[in-house]
Amino acid sequence: MDLTKIQSPDFLKEQSVSELTILAADIRRFLIDNISKTGGHLASNLGVVDLTIALHYVFDSPRDKIFFDVGHQCYTHKILTGRADRFSKLRQYEGISGFQKRSESIHDVWEAGHSSTSLSAALGMAVARDLNGEDYCIVPVIGDGAMGSGESLEALNQIGSEKRNMVIIFNDNNMSISTNVGALTRGFARLRSATSYNNIKSSMKNSLNKSDFGKVMYRGMKNLKDSFKESVIDNGIFGEFNLEYMGPVDGHNLRDLIRVLSVAKEHEGPVVVHVITQKGRGYAPCEKDLTGIWHGVGPFDRDTGKPLHCCPEGYKSWSAVIADELETMAENDERIVAITPAMMYGSSLDRFFARYPERSFDCGISEEHAMTFAASLANSGMRPFISIYSSFLQRAYDQVNHDVCRMDLPVIIGIDRAGLVGEDGDTHHGIYDIGFLRALPNLILAQPKDPSEARDMLRYALNQNHPFALRYPRGTADCTNLREMEELSLTWSVEYEAEDAKCIVMAYGPDVIQIRKKLEINHLPVRLINCRFFKPLDEAMLEEIASADLPVLVYETDMLSCGLSSAILEYSNDHNLGLKLKRYGLHDRYISQGAANLLKKDEGCDLSSLYDDIVAIAE
Repeated sequence: MDLTKIQSPDFLKEQSVSELTILAADIRRFLIDNISKTGGHLASNLGVVDLTIALHYVFDSPRDKIFFDVGHQCYTHKILTGRADRFSKLRQYEGISGFQKRSESIHDVWEAGHSSTSLSAALGMAVARDLNGEDYCIVPVIGDGAMGSGESLEALNQIGSEKRNMVIIFNDNNMSISTNVGALTRGFARLRSATSYNNIKSSMKNSLNKSDFGKVMYRGMKNLKDSFKESVIDNGIFGEFNLEYMGPVDGHNLRDLIRVLSVAKEHEGPVVVHVITQKGRGYAPCEKDLTGIWHGVGPFDRDTGKPLHCCPEGYKSWSAVIADELETMAENDERIVAITPAMMYGSSLDRFFARYPERSFDCGISEEHAMTFAASLANSGMRPFISIYSSFLQRAYDQVNHDVCRMDLPVIIGIDRAGLVGEDGDTHHGIYDIGFLRALPNLILAQPKDPSEARDMLRYALNQNHPFALRYPRGTADCTNLREMEELSLTWSVEYEAEDAKCIVMAYGPDVIQIRKKLEINHLPVRLINCRFFKPLDEAMLEEIASADLPVLVYETDMLSCGLSSAILEYSNDHNLGLKLKRYGLHDRYISQGAANLLKKDEGCDLSSLYDDIVAIAE
């Protein structure tokens, strides 16, 4: 089938199950072909092809509200709602988003790039529907990893109390990005394998084979519920929230999916449909993946599964730079523990976890809990390092403020993926952490320019007694010429200085290295300052800069609001320094997906713009 001809999911209702099965195979081939060229979330999307087809077959989008927790598994939904012809620019600059996007289609009724918002959103939609006297179905799809998150459990608690009509699709593949952990995961495993549920599954199939299958199934479920008073239906995970349960159902059997969803559609009150899926279904490298490397991928050879762009020799990801040094330091310091909220592989902590299992903790998708857990460890004499993506750190802001900084506890927060992250777009750009952390007392906030400086900062952080947030970007760093460790002080450094300097450039992070190379090659009359600490500011250096009475260019690639240049202007104003800055950075708007260099150019904070201004001043 030519998927680019699809305009809406209405055609599905005229298809037989065998035709839908062929369509599922076509979609999987389409996804593998396209994602191998653009990159994207492959494994999760391959796993929900059949489920998404069944949802659109049974329900009537956009009247019925079908949406996905996190949203990265919405590719089949996008194909069925008329966007297959735009997949060549999936997650690209000025292309379609890798997540649901309300501006793209009336079928995208909710936007999310973070886990665990779908159930809260579903309840809000249900209340609004009922207050407005409307009648439509609300169908959130949530994974087993997200179901254990605090926000999901809070929403389930109220959903069970409100008893509003909705069909919750519990997409159970026993993985989020990597293998799920925790007591709830063990509970879900019991749902998959318990004898009572095998009996339920068999009974459901028998009921579905009868002509008036809806009434029979409903009556059968009620009878089973009465029969198994001590079973998981009454007292298990979902029963505790006062929710009806159907399943487990084979998520790759379209006939069974359609039948069960048809019954759930007519159910009064909230019902959970437990669907067992295989992440990466239909592509062998994905099916065998237990580490999450196929969760989000760059371009790859579809025949071999090998990535098209490999890390150059001598380079490491920034995540690995930090994790490897932490592992080395842990050899001689038994206080060091590592914590991750379900991102062990993404944050390159897998080697630390393997080497120090008793000092390694995966808290699951629970950034708030993970942060307070780290605070308590620090309060008890340990030196916790918690690695957390910048865009997810904002979910734990209250805990950073209330539990870490207010008690002045030496938690080291590794802010991974800081800055623009490119193709994942506005839900994942790590461009706000400087602004929301800089206001917190007791916190030290820093970013290194290179791996050597990163090692110095990490060692400093582990040997002082205050909260320390160390940010580092997505991408790789050159580790071929690591220098010996140096003792660090809370000061900025002069990275380049011409004798006849005509302006001062202030920058931070890896951009410092790029700017310095350009200045050295062109022998430009500039003083370059590495502003490696956002908090505290180097006040002595600021006084010196003010006394030089030269034009000052502050180059940053995060939000201008509350960023480095804002901090400098505040200090200048309060201390009558009279500094006048030209500021480069991101403006007061959400930044779409696309290659970081293109996004920076749009915002006027690309290195070429800075260089042009330096040359103009030098002349």
